[in-house]
Amino acid sequence: MSDFRKLEVWRKAHELAIRVHRVAGGIRGATNLSLRSQMVRAAMSIPANIVEGSSQDSRREFARFLGYAANSATELEYHLIMARDIQAISLNDYTALVGRTVEVRKMLRGLMRRVTPPTA
Repeated sequence: MSDFRKLEVWRKAHELAIRVHRVAGGIRGATNLSLRSQMVRAAMSIPANIVEGSSQDSRREFARFLGYAANSATELEYHLIMARDIQAISLNDYTALVGRTVEVRKMLRGLMRRVTPPTA
């Protein structure tokens, strides 16, 4: 495929992962440990799957990893909803992060459509 660093969706996903890591780091309390961990893991999974997919030998395989990344974005969206609802993060942080998450997921779905070969 191509150098993942040239993909705009990877750049946005990487920035999202950094922002989530920073916000999650501000979540306090032992009861929120798993939420913090899941938020960071889901966020990091998005750009990591883009990177892994970009090294695959076929466009179909690349699209499969983009699908994994999109699924991680959906998972992250849920964790952000939970963090908002239990007031572990501010409404401002939630709004900013969920907006970026949805944007990245839409970009991933669009890229998947472009790289997936048409079926006969």
